[in-house]
Amino acid sequence: MFDVQKTTQACVQWIRDFFEENGPGCNAVLGISGGKDSSVAAALCVEALGKDRVIGVLMPNGEQHDIDMAHLLCEHLGIENYVVNIHDAVEGLKNAIPAGLELSTQSLTNLPPRIRMATVYAVSQSRNGRVVNTCNLSEDWVGYSTRYGDAAGDFSPMSHLTVQEVKAVGRYLGLPEVLVEKVPIDGLCGKTDEDNLGFTYAVLDRYIRTGEIEDPETKERIDRLHKRNLFKLQLMPSFDPEIETKAAE
Repeated sequence: MFDVQKTTQACVQWIRDFFEENGPGCNAVLGISGGKDSSVAAALCVEALGKDRVIGVLMPNGEQHDIDMAHLLCEHLGIENYVVNIHDAVEGLKNAIPAGLELSTQSLTNLPPRIRMATVYAVSQSRNGRVVNTCNLSEDWVGYSTRYGDAAGDFSPMSHLTVQEVKAVGRYLGLPEVLVEKVPIDGLCGKTDEDNLGFTYAVLDRYIRTGEIEDPETKERIDRLHKRNLFKLQLMPSFDPEIETKAAE
């Protein structure tokens, strides 16, 4: 039922409208990993704004074995880009933690994506930009993102598109197949996304769109992840004295 032409054209117009309302003449700035999400997000912005208003930020953490894919995307789209190696920043922050405070494995895992987002915002604010969120619906559904890391941004063109739909948009926009079908690796612990999740995106996407799933254990796992990670998609809870004082009366 997915109409890739209609959806892509509507998304492109939505991006144009966003910039018209939130920064006429501003640039779209995003982190470029070489994976499908950043590739499709960048291509959508180029289609909406033109290549001269899209800026990519490549952020290896030391050595990145597949950074050639990020360069391929930038060359294919013809967009300006910067390479900022975050290794020293990551190590500097880790070394600045006081002795006696041992960072948890999760903290260490999420540190690089949060530093990457700080880097993207530094570039964006220096280049009259608006930061592109590159998350998709499938990853958001099960919380497969880092809060205040890759989950951040000023606007999100793909957060209501599943992985399969994002790929379709990428093909429609003429991206090289190697970028569209690149096996997603989380960039955190070196495993593929699907290895970490314990199920395929194809299974997840079908369940999201149709509610159909064969394996009850996989269904239970998806439902549990979705419920546990809903907070990532919600605004920060805030105390409202007017409401709370009335409730206490």
